[in-house]
Amino acid sequence: MRIGLQIGTGDADDSLGTQKRLTIGNMLHHRPVVLLMGCGLLLITAIAVVTAVMVGDFRSKALKNSERELANTAVLLAHHYDRELEDFLAIQADIVTMVRQAQFVSADTFSGQMATLETHELLRSKAQTGPESSKLAIFSDRGMLINSSGAWPVSELSIADRAYFRAHKAGTAPRTTVELVRNTLDGGWLIVMAQRLTNANGDFLGIVSRSLTPAHIEQFLASVSLGGDSAISIHHRDGFLMARHPHAEEIIGRNLRSGPAEELKMFDANVNVQLTSPVDGRDRLVSTYALKNLPIVVFSATTTDEALAAWRKQTRLLISAATISALVVSVILLLIIREIGKQHHATEARLALDKQRLNTAINNMSQGLLLFDAHARLVVCNQRYIQMYGLSPEVVKPGCSYRDIIAHRQALGSFKGNVDEYCSRSIQSVIVEKTTAIHGLNERSVQISSLPVPGGGWVSTHEDITERLRDGEKIAYLAHYDSLTDLPNRSLFRQRLERKLEGAQRGASFALLYIDIDEFKSINDTLGHPVGDELLKQVAVRLQACVGEDEFVARLGGDEFAIVTNGAGDSDQATEMAERILQAIRTPYQCLGHRLSTDASIGIAIAPRDGDDIDQLVKNADLAMYGAKAHGRRTFRFFQPEMDAVARARRQLEFDLRSAIADDAFEIHYQPVVDLRSNKITGCEALLRWRHPTRGMISPGEFIPIAEDTGLINEIGGWTLAAACAEAVQWTDDITLAVNISPVQFRQPTLALLVASVLGSTGLPARRLELEVTEAVLIHDDDAALTTLNQLRALGVRISLDDFGTGYSSLSYLQRFPFDKIKIDRAFVDSIDNADGSTAIIEAVVNIAASRHMTTTAEGVETVRQRDILRALGCTQMQGYLFSPATPAPKFRALLTKHRNTEAA
Repeated sequence: MRIGLQIGTGDADDSLGTQKRLTIGNMLHHRPVVLLMGCGLLLITAIAVVTAVMVGDFRSKALKNSERELANTAVLLAHHYDRELEDFLAIQADIVTMVRQAQFVSADTFSGQMATLETHELLRSKAQTGPESSKLAIFSDRGMLINSSGAWPVSELSIADRAYFRAHKAGTAPRTTVELVRNTLDGGWLIVMAQRLTNANGDFLGIVSRSLTPAHIEQFLASVSLGGDSAISIHHRDGFLMARHPHAEEIIGRNLRSGPAEELKMFDANVNVQLTSPVDGRDRLVSTYALKNLPIVVFSATTTDEALAAWRKQTRLLISAATISALVVSVILLLIIREIGKQHHATEARLALDKQRLNTAINNMSQGLLLFDAHARLVVCNQRYIQMYGLSPEVVKPGCSYRDIIAHRQALGSFKGNVDEYCSRSIQSVIVEKTTAIHGLNERSVQISSLPVPGGGWVSTHEDITERLRDGEKIAYLAHYDSLTDLPNRSLFRQRLERKLEGAQRGASFALLYIDIDEFKSINDTLGHPVGDELLKQVAVRLQACVGEDEFVARLGGDEFAIVTNGAGDSDQATEMAERILQAIRTPYQCLGHRLSTDASIGIAIAPRDGDDIDQLVKNADLAMYGAKAHGRRTFRFFQPEMDAVARARRQLEFDLRSAIADDAFEIHYQPVVDLRSNKITGCEALLRWRHPTRGMISPGEFIPIAEDTGLINEIGGWTLAAACAEAVQWTDDITLAVNISPVQFRQPTLALLVASVLGSTGLPARRLELEVTEAVLIHDDDAALTTLNQLRALGVRISLDDFGTGYSSLSYLQRFPFDKIKIDRAFVDSIDNADGSTAIIEAVVNIAASRHMTTTAEGVETVRQRDILRALGCTQMQGYLFSPATPAPKFRALLTKHRNTEAA
């Protein structure tokens, strides 16, 4: 840093000459250091160049080795499939020869004679020589299935619209065609190889085809997989992907014959190429080899990263060695330079110390500093002052007058006014006492403080206080505005609302709309707070667009906003405003790459009708908003006096619920689960009951939502699980226990630990415990939910999917996690015996469960007819009032004993 400090005028020239001589001497003294550094840099550069050349050479070799390995794999697989498919197609060739020699007069004669059980048995015997999944089939000249090696009798099936059939019929197809088609029966993929059937005269009689599933081919590909990120695939020469390992269902059947000419060669010639994979977008090395007699090409590929894995290890070793060598060279050079400079540093130490102190005291000041003598001439000036006003060091230097400095500032535009008058006034005032003044400078504010010094003269400091003033303004702004949305905050909202209420007392009514963004917490939890903040900012912009010039929007905190409107003193105008707000909020958002849709619940209070003071009006609008939430959210409600009573009742119920937890006031009732085939009790469901001291038995549908909203469900659910398990230990070992788990409980990462702890403390075997969850636990964060489900499954606990089909049902849940049981909601059971009832739905659920090896339990069975229909549909279990309602533990134990005695009798 340059030190703009000069003292006196006589010694300055001598000091300057001494500094110049020292600088020249230092340059001569350090010439050996410069040469050493140059040599060291050349050596380090040579090490780097040699390392780079070796790294490049090793990389080329690694890629070539990988290409050779891929090519060998493709060739071996092609030869393998040449032999295997030749044997595979030999059976079809036998059938073609047999048909030609059979002297069929016409296609109808052919169709009739081939549609026999004898022919079916012949096809079955021939098909047994191939893979289990392959099927032989014979089609007529009209494309209808005549016979096959599959099920007998054959299904009605037509392939008249298939391209390969039309080509065979027209006589334009090669001897054997290969095509990937969809199985019309189960929707899966089939690789069909077909040959033309003709009589001795060459007349077209139909085709014989043999099919393979891609899974059969992929099973063999898996056995020869190269591992890592490698992939092996089988393509039709036309570009259609027929099989791949690792399996990629979404691209099976896609035509990949696209792109530049170099990539198209892969389907026409045996090549080695490097390209970007259309499957995963990664750079891959690909080798292709075509089969001799069929339009099939074998692709063997691996990622460039996988091919270069060994090269990277070599590179790290080379770079490490080069780095160590460079470091050794550097350390040696530094030691030499240190020895050379040690003497020089010792001689300059004292001078550097003095210079550093002076530099610290003067030039590191945040203020500009001036010291004048009794004659108003400059003695000391630091660099900060010169930089602050953009002055010339040639003008502002020791010996110049105070007037010269002000005149120089006027010439540069940093001072406006009469120079002589300003200087006279400043000198006269500072001689008497300390002075402070703030001056404007190009939109910046500078505070000038002057203090007289003993013996005459004064010291003056110039400090730029612009940022300090701006910070004060910003603090004042933040005290009244929300930093995220720039909307008025709660403090300013109350000030403006108070002024509105003063006007309302004079007859000018208005509406207060209390807005809460629905399910905003789930957006924060699943997508993160940055996305949530962006959503709040965009909502704020839309809300501002909904209000007029004299109306305003405020953010009260979190996801809550308020709007005060003019001229909305009646319900119709307020309704129109609320609908406009809901429409604006419902329009989808783009937030940091996420497309979001949200909604709001709005409470409306009319002033002064619903309150003539701030707290009452805000409270009533808040109650109306909670009324909107209670009616399903995504709507608005006007304040009604009875809402206050509802809110008080809810708060009282919450208080009673906390007391019930503390007093162990809950009961558990047990409803038997009966096997529909044997009529035996196989288990039961634990159902929570609350016997209120004054209100009697309270429905779980009334207090469970409150427990979930307040988080009390975690404590209640833990108690229920422990108490039910402790009771179940007393039953016979063949009776299972089902316990419901709330979605709120399920979001706790320690749920699996809680279950393990309860099982350990009670001694209940894990196989006897069944946890029932609803689809709600999988909606927002199904990856985390699946992790928890797998942790519970690892304990040996059974998992049931409760209320299946009543919410956001998705079959993907059953695919991603193998539930042990599906529970059919009573809503379906109630209408099962109606003509247009739910029989088909229940049957579909039962079939799905059976295919996934799951049991099914029907809830709410109350009549014998319902039970009989469920049994006929294949439902596994039932529970309901037909057998027994939920009963306390002693009665349930008595029921078990009675049922066991009845069976024994």
